[in-house]
Amino acid sequence: MTEIRYVGSFDKPFWYRLDHHLPEQEFENKVRNRQGYILLESGIPIGLLRYHLFWDNIPFCTMLIIEEAYRGKGYGKQLMEYWEADMKAQGYGMLLTSTQVNESAQHFYRKLGYKDCGGLLIDITPYAQPMELFLLKAIS
Repeated sequence: MTEIRYVGSFDKPFWYRLDHHLPEQEFENKVRNRQGYILLESGIPIGLLRYHLFWDNIPFCTMLIIEEAYRGKGYGKQLMEYWEADMKAQGYGMLLTSTQVNESAQHFYRKLGYKDCGGLLIDITPYAQPMELFLLKAIS
């Protein structure tokens, strides 16, 4: 049975097994501000989603990751749909997410109704990376 809940402080070991990008000082902010979710299958955590508010008023999914053994089985879609419903219930009308242009996640987001809306190219060493593709979706 699948369950999705807000991240708690006790989830920290699991969280950092999957998310190597969130500074530790920000983890407690995600817990306190309810800006992270844990996806469980039969009581076992298998995925997470975190977001923040872009321009302080647009929910922006900054990380969605599912344990490798569970990928391709609809869990990512469930987690995104849960986040979308939660954001809509909180009164937001639009969502953002992003992925690098060389990653296949862009196709996943498009299947969920997200549209390309721009990109960001960072070419400053040591931060250089492939272009970041931004996608948006209306939820109102």
